[in-house]
Amino acid sequence: MKKVKIAVFGCGFWSQFQIGGWLEFPEVEIVALYNRTLSRAQARGGQFGIGNCYDDPEAVFRNHDFDVVDIITDVDTHCHFVELAVRHGKDVICQKPMAPDFETAQQMLLLCREAGVRYYVHENYRWQPQIRRVKRLLESGVIGEPFRARTAFNTAYPVFVNQPFLAELEQFAITDQGSHQFDVCRFLFGEVSSLYTRTQTVNRGVKGEDVVTTVLQMKSGVVCNSEISFASLLEREAFPQTLMLIEGSKGSMRLDIGPEIRVTTKNGTTCETVTPERYSWQHPDYKVEPPSIVSCNGSILDDLLGRGKAETTGEDNFETVKLVFSAYESARQNAVVHVKG
Repeated sequence: MKKVKIAVFGCGFWSQFQIGGWLEFPEVEIVALYNRTLSRAQARGGQFGIGNCYDDPEAVFRNHDFDVVDIITDVDTHCHFVELAVRHGKDVICQKPMAPDFETAQQMLLLCREAGVRYYVHENYRWQPQIRRVKRLLESGVIGEPFRARTAFNTAYPVFVNQPFLAELEQFAITDQGSHQFDVCRFLFGEVSSLYTRTQTVNRGVKGEDVVTTVLQMKSGVVCNSEISFASLLEREAFPQTLMLIEGSKGSMRLDIGPEIRVTTKNGTTCETVTPERYSWQHPDYKVEPPSIVSCNGSILDDLLGRGKAETTGEDNFETVKLVFSAYESARQNAVVHVKG
């Protein structure tokens, strides 16, 4: 069996999910972990039985033979580690958001393209099983042609406890969660022609925006309202789920807490529950992420092994990056922004 050897750069909170997800595949071997604080790399290595831990990234390249770098560091360091990987001729997987600004994201994409290095972005929300099911139902035509949709990621869950750096970001909700939500809209309805965004900062302990409302005009004709909030204390806490209402010419579809999908047509309403697979390494508060991470990793692995094409390539995710920074531009100008092709 051919093995894909991976070096992981970054051992913060989210690394437990991606490392755990990789180790679900017998074709994968994680050869080393890097973190700027060595003790954190050693702690994560102890959790997963990985003994080669470093606080010097160059030492990883000197001491190990591997195929891919999986970058799970802070967004401001992504470009640096992509450049390092490219210099050593390694394929690259980068955590979302790809970069802190549009120009840097473009630079990273061009760097990998010109070097002939395969470049992927770890964008997992489209791989959540309930969202894949929504996509299949849309493709079945059960609700006809969709014309309007609402996606909602509204929560009061204390994300800053596990990821305190989020509260320090000047650009928060759009880069952190908009990257996911806009990508889901693209996955379900195609590309975006224009958007309009308003932002708010409700929590005084947060530097950046923590509430975002965006209207996306899809090229397909669907108008999609995307809601993001980290400041919404609701009757039912949905974290970490994205909820949806999709209206079509023959009916409607609702993705609700559960995850539960309800489809309404002239014949009545049907209901199904999607049960996410559980893993020993998952965090108890994150139920829909683990299976999506495994599926996202599996798609990238298939591409690396020549068994299929990955969905979340750098080229594809750059279309989501355009939406993220178009949303910031729209919010600054209080105007509709037409997305460049």
